[in-house]
Amino acid sequence: MTELLIQRNEENRQIYLIENGKLIEYYEEDGDTNRREGNIYIGVVKDIIKGMQSAFVDIGTEKNSFIHLKDILPKIDETKQQHNEKIDIYDVIKPKQKILVQVKKDSNEKKGARVSTHINLPSKYIVLMPNTDIITISQKIQDKNEQKRLIELVKNNLEEGNGAIIRTSAQGKEKEIIEDIKNIEKKWNRIIQTSIEPELNKAELLYKSEDIVEKMLIDLADKEIERILVNDKSEYKNIKKIIEQNKEHQKVKIEMETQENMSRIYELDKQVEKSQNRKVWLKCGGFITIDKTEALTAIDVNTGKYTGNKSLEQTVFKVNQEATIEIAKQLRLRDIGGIIIIDYIDMKRQEDREAIENLLKEELKKDRTKTQVEGFTKLDLMEMTRKHICSHKDGMIERG
Repeated sequence: MTELLIQRNEENRQIYLIENGKLIEYYEEDGDTNRREGNIYIGVVKDIIKGMQSAFVDIGTEKNSFIHLKDILPKIDETKQQHNEKIDIYDVIKPKQKILVQVKKDSNEKKGARVSTHINLPSKYIVLMPNTDIITISQKIQDKNEQKRLIELVKNNLEEGNGAIIRTSAQGKEKEIIEDIKNIEKKWNRIIQTSIEPELNKAELLYKSEDIVEKMLIDLADKEIERILVNDKSEYKNIKKIIEQNKEHQKVKIEMETQENMSRIYELDKQVEKSQNRKVWLKCGGFITIDKTEALTAIDVNTGKYTGNKSLEQTVFKVNQEATIEIAKQLRLRDIGGIIIIDYIDMKRQEDREAIENLLKEELKKDRTKTQVEGFTKLDLMEMTRKHICSHKDGMIERG
């Protein structure tokens, strides 16, 4: 049973995604949050930093945003080709030039937002990528025939000059995908039309990305959400409107509940408190520790109280196995993004290492954001990356 609980008060808004009574995703927004990630702006190039092949772009916010040369040049498939490193940024953009950009990473107290000309517009079944011919498909769709069918279907229905990422929810669909493509391309064409209007001669917001709850409902289109609980009338109306526009969620029940009762449901306060702990205990008696730094997140696996009753190799493998399942859960629950390094207990057997790596990849398939497992490094550290679902800047609460 999948449920969505939204609790709002004067100070913040808390969003809980529950599966069978267990908290699997949690987000908390300050009341004055101004989330910009995903927004599309007409920006104006300010200063160009030749030594860094980068520029500052005014998008109408308190701090100028930052763009790198690779985010201005046409999007390429980096697994097949590389940009010419000799290109000079001054040959690509000029000061005072208008430029259409999307926020990829929100600003914080020290830095402005990071922006790119590589636009991504998410919809139910695809993510539209204008100005490229790249068509890729979710790694979670593994059937080769289905992959081929979907790629052909999307390719034949996209306007020339557009690419797409095919989402997991597209599996088994046809008419719905064609309709979805038409709708998202209409939205993109309206953005383009607005961006070239002559009176638009300064930085301005052209498209605001979805609210967190709306994004969750779109992302979870292939899940059977049975119930949504809210404690706020305006929140209730907004969600009802979203539900009415999404056939996939027509059967979902939307209910009002008091804040006091919501806090008691599934002992959510305790589950949230537990999700903020540095140390997470495993059922076997081992534990993991999660430490965030500016550059990366380090996760350490320890045997703790577990001594096992067989060989050392089996004891180590058991702890690493349980830790892997828990790590995948914690990455999603805490929405940990960027570079992640996992320091497993050393395994001597290559087959054990391969089994742990395969288990991690399998568990990460339950995550609804992009993850990439790079494997064990020469120092025996597991290296992976994960994309944030929601930005934690400008009011989003940092957890863990």
